[in-house]
Amino acid sequence: MNGSSNPITDEHDERIPRKGRLLGIDYGTVRVGVSVSDLFQKLASPLHSYQRVSRVADARFFLSQVNEFEAAGFVVGLPLHMNGDESDKSREARRYGKWLHTISMLPVVFQDERLSSSRAEALLQTGDFTNKQRKARTDKLAAQIILQTWLDRRADR
Repeated sequence: MNGSSNPITDEHDERIPRKGRLLGIDYGTVRVGVSVSDLFQKLASPLHSYQRVSRVADARFFLSQVNEFEAAGFVVGLPLHMNGDESDKSREARRYGKWLHTISMLPVVFQDERLSSSRAEALLQTGDFTNKQRKARTDKLAAQIILQTWLDRRADR
């Protein structure tokens, strides 16, 4: 999957520019968490917990985010089993990443997201949120964790 002409790859890829905002994606069949990096790719911030509607509406939403933030690429969370094997959800996330590339023509990389949602939930447990408020924030915080993990790993290279 790391062929030079493939715009979608795993972990690290030099096709993702080193400057420019990146959008982090926590894929879900009902909601998609969205985060954004700063221009210099040092810090990720949570943006949205987007409720999926339809392919057309979803494409419109993501293209609006690409345009608003002048995004340079996507980092999509890849849900793996604890032993590192891929799952049905991994394959769904890969298809979603391919769809994001198709609608935006931006490069897409995948980041292991094991435990990102549970880390997000644990962080939100420390706040004074109702269950409904926590649920609404979990996806975008998980997207932030996914993107920040990728940014930190890339910075260490």
